[in-house]
Amino acid sequence: MSCVIGIDLGTSAVKALLVDRDGKVRAEASRNYPLFHEHTGWSEQRPEDWVEGTIGALRELISTSGVRPDEVEGISFSGQMHGLVLLDEANRPVRNAILWNDTRTTAECREIERVLGPDLLGIARNPALEGFTLPKILWVKRHEPDVFAKAKRFLLPKDYVRYRLTGEIHMDYSDAAGTLLLDVAGKKWSTEILAAFDLPASFCPPLVESHDHVGGVLPEVADQTGLAAGTKVFAGGADNACGAIGAGILSEGLTMCSIGTSGVILTYEQNRDTDYAGKVHFFNHGKADSFYAMGVTLAAGYSLSWFKQTFAPNESFADFLRGVGDIKPGSGGLLFTPYLVGERTPHADAVIRASFIGADGSHTRDHFARAVMEGITFSLNESMAIFREAGKPAGRVISIGGGAQNPVWLQMQADIFGATVVALENEQGPGLGAAMLAAYGCGWFDSLDACAAKFVKHAASYDPNPEAVETYRGLFDIYREIYTQTRGLNQALAAYRG
Repeated sequence: MSCVIGIDLGTSAVKALLVDRDGKVRAEASRNYPLFHEHTGWSEQRPEDWVEGTIGALRELISTSGVRPDEVEGISFSGQMHGLVLLDEANRPVRNAILWNDTRTTAECREIERVLGPDLLGIARNPALEGFTLPKILWVKRHEPDVFAKAKRFLLPKDYVRYRLTGEIHMDYSDAAGTLLLDVAGKKWSTEILAAFDLPASFCPPLVESHDHVGGVLPEVADQTGLAAGTKVFAGGADNACGAIGAGILSEGLTMCSIGTSGVILTYEQNRDTDYAGKVHFFNHGKADSFYAMGVTLAAGYSLSWFKQTFAPNESFADFLRGVGDIKPGSGGLLFTPYLVGERTPHADAVIRASFIGADGSHTRDHFARAVMEGITFSLNESMAIFREAGKPAGRVISIGGGAQNPVWLQMQADIFGATVVALENEQGPGLGAAMLAAYGCGWFDSLDACAAKFVKHAASYDPNPEAVETYRGLFDIYREIYTQTRGLNQALAAYRG
């Protein structure tokens, strides 16, 4: 049985999938690792924990699946984006990794805007946000000069793990696009941005395509995992790029909605010159010479989890949401904005906070729960509106994550987006996308599109209900006013937060 392995290096755990030639997941294994929050707004991890977790997951995968080592033809990766791993001359980390959800770098973001001006969006195609990598580099340079003096190069999380498995250093375009150091359209490190911040070209790793063969499993790693020494390893991609591949978002007209802790609306882009003026992210895709635009809701599934944990901690999600389908679209005039931890798209605002608007004595818990689900979807629809205003078709949406597990929510997405929404039969997220890159790299298919035709299997489809679409269209207009109406109030309230 020929197989490939997709490794998804997430923020809380690493997950390894063993996938056969039909796209069926034959086995999976995962390992958790800790997060460190030494100060408010800080978020770090130990790179060694990623390595140990990955080796442990691979060892379990091989030992429990019954697959022979020689039947594993290739391995590839998906990884959490933006995280900074600084390496010394011997390629050892000089400090903990600073993660994508670390917010200490506001001053560095303003510095990047001041120094680069319009060249930032012209070259990197994305605004300076705390989550990106360059602000983290500048923070270490400013606040830990002795540590930074030891740093000779940087990597992103999955690239460090891959280095430890192969001994080879590379970075793929889809992950590099989230550093603010890449000329996204030109597919090269930006000499202008590097020079502006006095960073040498040698600080950046060699760039490769996501499906490129970049090395083989080292003998010592083979001994630890049960893999065959020399097993082919392929570069892999950023988690959102791999999530798009795993959902089959590989051609124009396809959009992905992913509702996890955060939420993502992502659309395929073939044209490198599409200009969203920084309103949404614009990154290189894991498919060669392609791109994707992406909007982010910071507290998507987290908003629903928070509401349940606060008001029904001992109920299952199924029981908690049982009555939501009985509430009509619009939740009886109750609106919710999912700004529990600030917002990203279209309002990059760390101060704004969530609101319920329109509550009255007739509203039950089911009204509030439905309003939370609608508010999350309205927030995602703001990114959809940006795509449509730029002329992008969005008639078919592939929905993944927690929002795809509930039929009521899937229909709600169809009604709010005004598009057909499709769930997946075999959803495995970014891990499946990583496995697909390995399958393509191994030569199983002549394109990622052909791989998706085999691996990505559609399930139920939900068409928009015209009456609900009309209701939601009016409510969405009101929803879009809430941010500006409550921004000043939240700025005043910020001084009273603990």
